[in-house]
Amino acid sequence: MPNVAPNLKPVTLITGASAGIGAALAEVFADNGHAVALAARRAPRLKALADAIEERGRIRPHVIAIDLGERDAAAQIEDDLRDAGLEPQYLVNNAGFGLFGRAASLDRERQLAMIDLNARALTDLSLRFIESLARHKGGILNVGSVASFMPGPEMAVYHATKAYVLSFSEALHRELAPRGIRVTALCPGPVDTDFIAAAKVPDGTFPRILHRSAERVAREGYDGLMRGRRVVVPGSANKAATLLPRLLPRGLVLRLVRGIGRNHPA
Repeated sequence: MPNVAPNLKPVTLITGASAGIGAALAEVFADNGHAVALAARRAPRLKALADAIEERGRIRPHVIAIDLGERDAAAQIEDDLRDAGLEPQYLVNNAGFGLFGRAASLDRERQLAMIDLNARALTDLSLRFIESLARHKGGILNVGSVASFMPGPEMAVYHATKAYVLSFSEALHRELAPRGIRVTALCPGPVDTDFIAAAKVPDGTFPRILHRSAERVAREGYDGLMRGRRVVVPGSANKAATLLPRLLPRGLVLRLVRGIGRNHPA
């Protein structure tokens, strides 16, 4: 992207925006006066969300129907935004998915696709738009997870990708600060969205005390980004869970996390 783009208007780009945390974040950004661009696969849901935001008197979001798992998705998004006269001021990397079960039993190609979406696409977008984020003194909100803080038997690859998101985001938080770019890792626990069903996580796997609504997670993520926080973990119980790997031996942490899925063999 060129260093000077006087004709491009700033926008908040949100991936995985068709439902759940992504849709809630779109509403929060729009309600706070940001122009929003929504990127996800499900075009009808994106249009419905754009309609709902516009009906509330907010700026109508720009919609990009795209599969973020495609190798050239980030380049396609960049071209689409430029053609619409837009460039990111804020980037929200929310697109991602998980799979429940033992890694050796799950489909290998699906697990590799998870790495592509949860880690590679997030990295591509984060690095691709550095110049426009710096121009507008904006930031990046990367959606990680409480899973970012610990290994996860029964969701091994998912936990690993989210550990990457946290590590990458914390490093960018330090590297990009001199350029006026805020970087925050939003690390929620279980959220009652399509994600849990799509990952085939059995009912009752996660204690209810860890659950938070998508709306609450979105509000806390937005506030944390605007305040320049490095990491946001919604909920006191989830914050406590992130401390376990620092306080307990690694082997015990593995046994505790494995115990969550003990009654749900893959």
